[in-house]
Amino acid sequence: MPVFTYRGTNKMGATVQGERTAGTKAEVKATLTREQINVSKLSEKGREFNIPSFGGSGVDSKELAIFTRQFSVMIDAGLPLVQCLEILAGQQENIAFQKILNGVRASVEGGATLSASMKLYEKVFDPLYYNMVEAGETGGILDTILQRLSSYIEKNVKLKRAVQSAMIYPAAVLGIAGGVIILLLWKVVPIFTQLFNGLGVDLPLPTRIVIMLSNFVGSIYGLIIAAFFAGTVFALKSWYGTPQGRLAIDSVILKIPLIGPLMRKIAVARFTRTLGTLISSGVPILEGLDITARTSGNAVVERAITATRKAVEAGRSLVDPLKDTGVFPGMVTQMIGVGEQTGAMDAMLQKIADFYEDEVDAAVKDLLTAMEPIMIVVLGVVVGGIVISMYLPLFSLIGKLAGH
Repeated sequence: MPVFTYRGTNKMGATVQGERTAGTKAEVKATLTREQINVSKLSEKGREFNIPSFGGSGVDSKELAIFTRQFSVMIDAGLPLVQCLEILAGQQENIAFQKILNGVRASVEGGATLSASMKLYEKVFDPLYYNMVEAGETGGILDTILQRLSSYIEKNVKLKRAVQSAMIYPAAVLGIAGGVIILLLWKVVPIFTQLFNGLGVDLPLPTRIVIMLSNFVGSIYGLIIAAFFAGTVFALKSWYGTPQGRLAIDSVILKIPLIGPLMRKIAVARFTRTLGTLISSGVPILEGLDITARTSGNAVVERAITATRKAVEAGRSLVDPLKDTGVFPGMVTQMIGVGEQTGAMDAMLQKIADFYEDEVDAAVKDLLTAMEPIMIVVLGVVVGGIVISMYLPLFSLIGKLAGH
């Protein structure tokens, strides 16, 4: 069996290190967690200098939803937990997910709870997931919790697809069109320019403008502009990785016409769906707000939920702090207020989420319907304008020859 070296701190805060023999890294981590050792570094002996892997967990949301649904059915049928994990790992086509499930199974066999075992793989099982599993284990309703989780993940996948439809399609069309226009100016227009120079014809204003643009694109200045644009995109992306940059950019996004209202609806749908699922699963409201803030996907919404959590912790109701943030629509706060008064907060949050998810679908369809003809007209005018401006001198030349 492989030997693992570890380093961490014990419950007294003292630094500890050593070696453990185990089948997997997850087993070692689970054992050390039971011994109240907070692990900061863990690696297999002799492989400490492996190149790290990048690109996330390798498990997409659809695979996780299918696994969760199958897991709930097996638990409901009365199969032992370890056997469920063994069967599900064995039928996984995704090797990365298979290894993770085997690691979870080994940790559970070692005596750890399912939620604690899943917490070892936070890239796959996020805080919402393992907190709900912990609530299910505590309340003895793990099968019900897993069913709710699978429904939540499936609806979240649907919401992500709506965002992708709203953003990726227009960006792809504009990107391809921009490439075609640059190719025309860079490669095609210079051929016509040489032809016109050889014929010695007088060039109309539109043709001269297009030739100027072509010369600019093919010159060093064009490369400088392209490099500046790429540098700006990289700088914005890096800035977005900071708390201040993320807050500033997310604030601007929410104010953009058409896009802003759509992103707000998506944020409201995600907030209400997540919090409703957590509350119905028995997760305390403060912990639910904390998890919801971290999974909101927008820094403005995250700040609003965090402020609401602090107010609730201080003894206030949920609805008043939500109103004070000014982020959530009046209808949302009113319905949440009704849910608080009637004691049916989870059901009310789910109804709000259903409503706003339908609103998102309708908004995406309307946005794409409105943008498609606009993009076609703009691209037709630009590309058609370039082509016509290149043929104008030829038309005037043919007219002169016909006149002779």
